[in-house]
Amino acid sequence: MKIKTTLYILIPTLISLGGKAQVIDNFSDGNFTSGPTWTGSSADWIVNNSFQLQSNNSVANSSFYISTPSTLATTAQWEFYIDLKLATSGANYADVYLTSSASDLTAIATSGYFVRIGNTTDEISLYRKDAGIASGIKIIDGTDGIINSGSSNGLKIKVTRDALNQWTLLRDITGMGNAYFSEGKITDAGLATSAFFGILIRQSSSTFFYKHFFDDIEVKQYIPDLLPPLIQSVTVISANAVDVLFNESLDISSSRQAGNYVAGSLGNAATATPDAANSALVHLTFGGSFISGFNYQLTVNDIKDLAGNSMANGTASFIFYAPYIVHHHDVVIDEIMADPTPQVGLPNYEWIELKNTTDTAINLNSWRIGDATGLSGRLPGFILKPDSFVIVCSSSASAALSLLGNVVSVTGFPSLSNTAGTLFLQSPQNTIIHSVSYTDKWYQDELKKSGGYTLEMIDTKNPCSSVGNWKASSETKGGTPGKKNANDAVNPDKDAPRLMRAYTTDSINIVLVFNEPLDSSKVGASTNFSISDGIGVPLSAKAVSPMFDRIALKLNTPLLPKKIYKVTVSGVSDCVGNIIGKQNNATIGLAEIANLSDIVINEILFNPTPASIDYVEIYNRSNKIIDLKQTFIANRNSTNLISSSTQVSTESYLLFPQDFMVVTEDAAKVKAAYIVENPDAFAEINMPSFNDDKGTAVILNIQGQVIDELTYNEKWHFNLIANREGVALERIDYKAPTQLQDNWHSAATAAGYGTPTYKNSQFKINDGVQGEVKLSPEIVSPDNDGQDDFAMLEYSFPSVGYVANITIFSASGRPVRYLQRNAVCGPSGHFSWDGLGEKGQQLATGVYIIFTEVFNLKGNKRQFKHAIVLARR
Repeated sequence: MKIKTTLYILIPTLISLGGKAQVIDNFSDGNFTSGPTWTGSSADWIVNNSFQLQSNNSVANSSFYISTPSTLATTAQWEFYIDLKLATSGANYADVYLTSSASDLTAIATSGYFVRIGNTTDEISLYRKDAGIASGIKIIDGTDGIINSGSSNGLKIKVTRDALNQWTLLRDITGMGNAYFSEGKITDAGLATSAFFGILIRQSSSTFFYKHFFDDIEVKQYIPDLLPPLIQSVTVISANAVDVLFNESLDISSSRQAGNYVAGSLGNAATATPDAANSALVHLTFGGSFISGFNYQLTVNDIKDLAGNSMANGTASFIFYAPYIVHHHDVVIDEIMADPTPQVGLPNYEWIELKNTTDTAINLNSWRIGDATGLSGRLPGFILKPDSFVIVCSSSASAALSLLGNVVSVTGFPSLSNTAGTLFLQSPQNTIIHSVSYTDKWYQDELKKSGGYTLEMIDTKNPCSSVGNWKASSETKGGTPGKKNANDAVNPDKDAPRLMRAYTTDSINIVLVFNEPLDSSKVGASTNFSISDGIGVPLSAKAVSPMFDRIALKLNTPLLPKKIYKVTVSGVSDCVGNIIGKQNNATIGLAEIANLSDIVINEILFNPTPASIDYVEIYNRSNKIIDLKQTFIANRNSTNLISSSTQVSTESYLLFPQDFMVVTEDAAKVKAAYIVENPDAFAEINMPSFNDDKGTAVILNIQGQVIDELTYNEKWHFNLIANREGVALERIDYKAPTQLQDNWHSAATAAGYGTPTYKNSQFKINDGVQGEVKLSPEIVSPDNDGQDDFAMLEYSFPSVGYVANITIFSASGRPVRYLQRNAVCGPSGHFSWDGLGEKGQQLATGVYIIFTEVFNLKGNKRQFKHAIVLARR
């Protein structure tokens, strides 16, 4: 039955055809009172919300009808859809009058031909009813048991009467009208005129009320079918069986003759079985097996359609491919259209492309596409030939993309993220054949990553590499669906896999994280792994799908709290066979949640150059192993509330004591702009914003407790730096207060104005001199080269409550800088001098005196004098 839409073209019901009538009604106009006009008891019928004619009679043991004018009686064809949602019987059935002498179908005087659907034997039969006789005469006796469902009997019925008065009764139990089976033929010329077409219902009790549905009624002149059937397709089912689909319904007796089918050297088919539901489909088996890869020609003769037209020398070819055990990367995802908007030259749909990398054809039947949210529906049968491609997409995209290459559509096609996503290809045996975890950085082109271009794999023999083996398509249309990638080139992976880090999920489960996918089939025995301090070889080792860049270890002996272990790996390889090298170990331990000052902000770049990007470096100054999954970074908004809180890592990431971690949105930009000692010590996230002039960076734990906080100001930079873009502020002392301005200084010029992932260029530490004020160094050269850029006065007193005044004098005794006035001191700390004068001006080289006076509220006072040389390099 056809799908209705809300746009209707109203076709006049009665069209003059040589004095004869035509009826067309699909009830799309929502009524039966016009276009055409049906008569009978209007209360007994409705047009329902599905635009079907439905019975509405609720009288037991009743008969009711509806009819419309129709004068076509000879050389005619009648077709209609019917669904009886009931169990038919001798008292419950429907009569569809093809011809009727009167509108009242219940009158004894009415004559005509009708199809009875139902009755005692649940059949579809043709009757002739003569005037004055209460019951009709069955002239075609249909197959018993066709109408055998008690809940739904939807089917299409077609009846033809040719010029020689031969009647043919056909039914299609699919309801679609393209798979008719014959219920029989008869020649009957008893009645040659008609005035009406109509429907008569007989029902017995309330069980059968409202359960009769009709649609797609058409009465038209019969045009004889004079063309023989054609082969539409041949599908290989097994090593000795194919399905042959024809373009029309077949005569069953001829289609089941195995001798009518010949397949080259195999000869005649051994069996030919018409499909039970589709009369245009025949299942063939042969006595011998097909040769894999051989092109067979099927020849068909003497197959007839329902009109008796016989096929002569119909041909079609088919190729059988022996079952192939698919291995990892035999088929790869080699092109991704994740962001089709704005359009460049390809249809505005998301899709992926698959490539067969082997020399053997592979059937994709029942394969699936997966992402982080789940699996798609199963792919249909499709033979992906060696070194060939197929586009996989949603059904809505299929028509547009089929113009560009071979296409298979799948239900539940993943919604592809524009910025980052994981896709994988799964075989019917639930094996991950290939996986890709892409980001928009893979485009390697700022313009193209905004949309309209695909990501293309460069070398499909290197299927596990990430950004180094992918880039935006160089094709001017935006991509190469269905054909070789524009970026196709030799790009081998020669690098050994690296163990980047490890983390624990509990005391006996460890996850190892590698820089690339591994060969999951060669992870090897647990003896390839060892944990220090008596833990030894794990109980088991298993690669983690779908990316296989992680290995899960289960231990025999649990790890102890507050203890750091070392895990060592040997023997594993990446997916092209490179064996792991020297970077094969990582530290591991049980993590704790960070508390106040366990983690401190150690360096911040808040005013990057146009080519760089903000970053915040954090430092674990505690003796804890801290999980960054339970750590957050934020800022404060204009009302001073914590805002834009973001998880530092979405999966467990261990920060060990005295380790650094750089948090940024784009690690590649930081690595390009600065010297980086540990390229793995980066966490890429959607960063909170930090203003170029001033702002606040906040570190929190998972309970929302502030661990550390820095309210910075660009004025904290060294005054003689004219351009502060790209210059990071560095912490001088891990132990000193974060918010102390004297504990921050511009990163040294010699260090490239930033030291992400390693010790700061301006790092100093208070050595805790007791009861003294100590100066270091004694010669300063404030040129921001990272060497003696400032002087530090480190103090230590036996108690709190001391206040300090610090003045810098020239050699002539003139004060040049009031460094501190009434500064409240703790038991220990430091003050720094950047070599500049009171107004931030550059001072002349020479000897200066730092005069420090310390007193407390009890009146105790102490003075310190330190000579210092101001020099230039």
